Amino acid sequence: MIFTREGDTYVPSEDAVGPWDPGQLHGGPACGLLATELQALAPEHQLARCTFEFLGPVPLAPLELAARLIKPGRRFQLAEAELTVDGRRVLLARAGFLRRSDPMELPPAARPASGLPCRGPEASAPEPGAWEVSPGQRAFHITGMELRSPPEQRQGRTRVWFRLAGELVAGTATAAITRAVAAADFANGISVVVSFATHVFVNTDLTVALLRDPVGPWVLLDAETRIDPAGIGRAAATLYDELGPIGTAQQTLFVQER
Repeated sequence: MIFTREGDTYVPSEDAVGPWDPGQLHGGPACGLLATELQALAPEHQLARCTFEFLGPVPLAPLELAARLIKPGRRFQLAEAELTVDGRRVLLARAGFLRRSDPMELPPAARPASGLPCRGPEASAPEPGAWEVSPGQRAFHITGMELRSPPEQRQGRTRVWFRLAGELVAGTATAAITRAVAAADFANGISVVVSFATHVFVNTDLTVALLRDPVGPWVLLDAETRIDPAGIGRAAATLYDELGPIGTAQQTLFVQER
């Protein structure tokens, strides 16, 4: 359980905390919470693209959420949402939804590549406590999410399977889109190219583009990070479920020496 709903607020547990500060949330559960509410506004449409903008750290504190449909329509819908703390906005999101059509015949070149770039989660190595700094530490990347690393890795890229360790919101079924978004925010963390000890590298945003929702609990990220010497970085990932590719994720990174 990452969040508990109490009236109009969502109260995060320690399993929502990120790697930089024990008083701040990981981006994954915060974005996942907004994605859940956005999808509820357009349940018959496919979330095709969602961009999350961090206005500052999301604190370990009760969060208020507001979401609204700003462009209804049969084919295309647009919605936005925000998280606030004591009236201060900390995270914004805007999502585009497309109507699902009946299956159509397509040439092979139009379809996404089939299959997986590595072994599935059952054949990959669990990583319990891989990022644990102290015994018993609780955080989203340690206890909120289960990680498994396939043996096939490639220079310059990192592949990791992710599965939420429990419900995002206590007593509420976790939506498929939520699983994809919560995993997507790990792109820069798993493909890090500088040391946590020497550099700060935080994403100021996250954009997730999906062809379809993930099937099953596991989501694979095939990610890479590139950084300019001026400190501007980009993390990019292809997302998969156990059936094949489902979409992409991209983060803009602020990088500086400690």
